[in-house]
Formats: sequence, structure tokens, C-alpha cells
Amino acid sequence: MTLSLSAVSVSEAISEPAVPSRHTNMAADLRKLPILKSSAVGAPMGIRCVAVYESYQLKQFTDLGLAEPILRAIKSEGYTAPTPIQAQAIPLMMTGKDLVGIAQTGTGKTAAFVLPLLHRINELRDRPIANHCVALVLAPTRELASQIADSIRTYGSAMRVSVAIVVGGVKPGGQIRMMARGVDVVVATPGRLLDHVQTGVIKLDRTETVVLDEGDQMLDLGFMPTIRKIMAKLPKKRQTVLFSATMPQQIRSLAEDFLNQPAEISVKPTSTPIELINQKVMHVDRDQKRDALIGILRGNDVGQTIVFTRTKRGADKVNEFLQKAGLSSGAIHGNKSQPQRQRTLDDFRSSKTKILVATDIAARGIDVDGVSHVINYELPNVPEAYVHRIGRTARAGKSGIAISLCEHSERGLLRDIERTIGTVLERETPPGFSGQGERQPRSEERPASARPNNGAADRPYKKFDKPKARPQQQQAKSRKPHRGQAPGRSQSPNSGLQRLAS
Repeated sequence: MTLSLSAVSVSEAISEPAVPSRHTNMAADLRKLPILKSSAVGAPMGIRCVAVYESYQLKQFTDLGLAEPILRAIKSEGYTAPTPIQAQAIPLMMTGKDLVGIAQTGTGKTAAFVLPLLHRINELRDRPIANHCVALVLAPTRELASQIADSIRTYGSAMRVSVAIVVGGVKPGGQIRMMARGVDVVVATPGRLLDHVQTGVIKLDRTETVVLDEGDQMLDLGFMPTIRKIMAKLPKKRQTVLFSATMPQQIRSLAEDFLNQPAEISVKPTSTPIELINQKVMHVDRDQKRDALIGILRGNDVGQTIVFTRTKRGADKVNEFLQKAGLSSGAIHGNKSQPQRQRTLDDFRSSKTKILVATDIAARGIDVDGVSHVINYELPNVPEAYVHRIGRTARAGKSGIAISLCEHSERGLLRDIERTIGTVLERETPPGFSGQGERQPRSEERPASARPNNGAADRPYKKFDKPKARPQQQQAKSRKPHRGQAPGRSQSPNSGLQRLAS
């Protein structure tokens, strides 16, 4: 495994961590390692020097230097070896350096920042100050915030750690009471957090570490005003960590405002989906998508499935016709209240419902083991969103299937996706359809040859078909021209006046 540490100089980065009182031991460990190469690079994040440690093999969690209570919790969960993103990120975060971590979904990004945060809190051993927090984690969705908080409680089960979830969609009273005592970690969505910061319920002037999870969405232009206001309330001397599955180039320039000469680690190239996912595309007409989706979901090999739509209204419509077809499904999107969203997600996790219909914003917060299929009922407008969608399957090293239903108007979006992921998706015909994408007749239906006009009446209408002229139109064509009107020339209402005037 290779560790990359970036700074003005390697010795300065190791000897002067951002929070030196906490990370002396880890900095000393890194200083002992042989530097195989050190070179200047023109990285877009302002990185001027990179040291690469290729002999530091971290094969077990016990090699990371984490506190004993954390190691006990990790062992109780059945984990022994860190994933690549965890093996690289945890030691660097423990030095106090700013960090950018890029890894595919399902590779353990959450634990990569949760474990060093818990290690820092365990070393601090101070009671939280009222209305303050030691660490702040920002997430784009309520579901993702809830999952991060669950991870903190799980890995911090052997130590005393307090967590507050600050999200919209619920009454603020419980959040206000929780913050009145002070907490170790606040996990929040930007909107509700800013509301509490502006009213003084939450104060960030003593926060030491801020983590932006799913950074590409958090730093999207739509989130920028809120994010900037939150970052302005944090102390200048802090550790800032940015984790994401994708990191488009335009987002890097925005990250420069928030991170100070960060170390950057990347397990996989930007926007490259997991190889364990079998990706397919099915070309169908718009009015055939419903039949195609139902046919796929009724397959024998289909287990827990997530169906993605572009809009909230679209998610409700898909959920409605799936239920009418006798399939067990539920919908989750931004217009649902937090209790509704949580109840739907819990039903899906417990397999009470087999199908979950979701929008893109929910894609960032759905972490359910055992999802066999992801179906894009509508292709996303942004190619990077495709990566997040299909990342809901093939988690924890398992395989999965991602199917995209593409109508004619979406072919441009499909080309953008294939260009982004660097591969052409496998073409496949939906179940019950012919090779041309037309639905095959059911067994109880008469063959086309047995119908009037040899089945011509059942031929699907295409937009380039020329409609037959109506009897009225044919009659109008056969009319004789009016007196004074040349054949084949229309009679203007003012033509008589024009003749008189002339």
C-alpha cells in the first residue's frame, strides 16, 4: 500500500501537525518511515511536495494506532483488515492534516473518517462544552446523516461519545435540548445546521475538525452559499476533510477555499464505477418503460431492488403503478417527512418491501446490504449521479446488476455517462420484448396475422408516421376555387378590398 503525504515540505508536515497535542505518536511513526521518493508536482490543490511511503504496510486495524476501545468495537463488528481508503486515510487524519479522499462507493469511506474522529475524542477526555461540538460532519441528506451517526455509535460503543443529528424534516426541540449540554460530534445537513448557528443554539468557534462527506454534492453550486456561511463560523486553525466518490475538476477549485494544502488519496480514478457491477442498458420507447420495468422486477433472480427517477413526482408515479401491478414497493424523496422516509427505509432494510423507488438526492444516503439490482427508470441529468446510483449495489465486495432504461430522448445522457465511466454499456432486450424493443404479444393474445388488416391496426404509432387525411380535409381539397380566385391559391379575407383599391 502507498501513502501520499503532501505539504510545503515533508519534514514540516510531519513535525508540525495541525493539532500537535493529539497526534505526536502517529507523526513520529510516519517520520521513521523511509521516503522512497519526494518530488515537486503541479497538483490543482496547491500541493507543492509529495512524499510517498511504500513500505508502510497496514494490513490490520491494530497497525493503525487506534485507541483500544475503538479496536474492541471494530473486532466485535467482525472486521480485522482495513479497506484501501481506510488504510490510507486514517493515519493521515490522525496527523491533523487536511485531507481529500476519493474512493468508490461501498469502499468504507464513512469508517475512514469516523475512526480517527473517535480516536481524537478518546484522547481528549474532556466533557463537551454547552452548545459546542468537537467535530462536525456535514452530509447532503438526512439518510446519510443518520447512517453516519449510527456508525459513530457503533464504533464508539466501548467509549463515552455523544452524537447529535441535526437535520430538517423534524421538530427542532430535541436538537436544541441535545445541544444545550454540548456534544462530541454533530452530524448535520447544511440548512438546519445554519438555522441553529444563526440562533446561537450551536456554536462552532471551538470545533476542531470538520468533515464534508459526499463532497461533490456538498460543494455543488446550489450548496455553496450555505456551506460558506457555515465555514465562516469555524476557527481558522482547524482540520478540514473532504470525502467523496467523485471529484470533478470544477469542484476542485471550490475545495481550494476550504482546505489548506491537503494530502490527497485516491483509491480509484474519479467517476469510475465498481467493477463488480454488471452494467446494462435497455433501449425502449417512453410508453414501454412501465412494462419493461415490471418485467425486470418479476424476474426470478431479482432480490432487493432500488429504482431511480429524476423527480419526486416521477418517484410517486412509479411507486403507484408498481403497487397496482402487485409488487411490494415504497417511495423515498425530499417531499416526504423524515418519519415517513425513515419508516420506508426501515421497511426496505428489513425486506418488508422488496422495491425502493428513490430520487438522486436519496442515492447519497441509502446504505443497505443485499441490494441485488439498481434500475435507472430515468437516466440522471448529471453523469456523476449515475456512479452514486449504481453504487447502492455490489457493496462490501459483493456483485450486483445495474440496468438503465433508455428512451430516445435520453440517448445524449447515455453518451455522457459512457464517456464519464470510460466504457460502453452492454445492450440488452427487456424481458417480454422483441429485439426491436417492441413488447411481444402475450400468450392469450391473437397473433397479428389473425387480426383485421393483418395486424396493421396494432402497429405502434411513430412520430414520423404521416397521419391519414380526415374526410373533411379531403372534401376541402376537392372544392372548386371561389370566383375571382386562381386555382390552387388561397382567398384572403381582404382580397376583394385590394381589387377595389386597385
